[in-house]
Amino acid sequence: MRLALLTGVAMIAFAANSVLARMALGSDLIDAASYTGIRLISGAALLFVLVSLRAPARASGRIGGGWAGAASLLGYALAFSLAYLMVGAGMGALILFASVQISMLGWALWKGDRMSIAEWSGVALALASLAYLLSPGAAAPNPVGAALMAGAGACWAAYSLIGRGSASPLADTAGNFIRCVPLSLVLLGGLALAGNATLEGILLACASGAIASGLGYAIWYLALPGLSRTQASAVQLTVPAIAALGGIILVGEPLTTRLVLASAGILGGVALALIAADRRKRRALTAA
Repeated sequence: MRLALLTGVAMIAFAANSVLARMALGSDLIDAASYTGIRLISGAALLFVLVSLRAPARASGRIGGGWAGAASLLGYALAFSLAYLMVGAGMGALILFASVQISMLGWALWKGDRMSIAEWSGVALALASLAYLLSPGAAAPNPVGAALMAGAGACWAAYSLIGRGSASPLADTAGNFIRCVPLSLVLLGGLALAGNATLEGILLACASGAIASGLGYAIWYLALPGLSRTQASAVQLTVPAIAALGGIILVGEPLTTRLVLASAGILGGVALALIAADRRKRRALTAA
């Protein structure tokens, strides 16, 4: 029960990032640069507090993470914010999720991994559904916004691959956020110059950084030890659906047929690929 609760709260937090960004940026309550800076700084502050409470000695010494991870995190956060000026919460979350999964699968292939027919079938279904989602038409997302969100997904995939195997994921995430603070302050310089950030926009950015990102990651790391790799990947399939629901309820976004069909194809294809990959690895371990 505790594991299910932690996992569910973490997925809601991840989806909330999309909804909060769309609420702030889609309504022109704050500019993308300031939103990104506030999000990263507030996330760094909360994560530092959490790491300090958990391991005071480590927090007072060298922080975890690295500059490569910080650069990937910054690239993700900035592209994410810019994209949500142009795409809806559910649409953006789906493009982000698809880009992350496709990027990580592409990296695995580049490193010599070999996929089964079932895995290839799942990837093909996901790619075809993504192509349908992005194809021209009245319900198509803004192409620039979609490209930015795909870039955000690629940066998040790089961030995930850099941090894979981390012995202290919470401390490393805190370190990566903290390394982003100097450039985040530069981004915030535009806040004073532009003067177009409202109090509501600033509060939404803080909520995204401290609660949906910082606290969300902390809760996710508590849940991860109880989940297999396949379970951890599969449960994240719920994030685009939760984000789409939040966009409909909180932002008033329409639920289009294109989004529903593309979501089913992308999430179903990725799920098929993940399940097939897990079975292939289990067979390999049994044979060994």
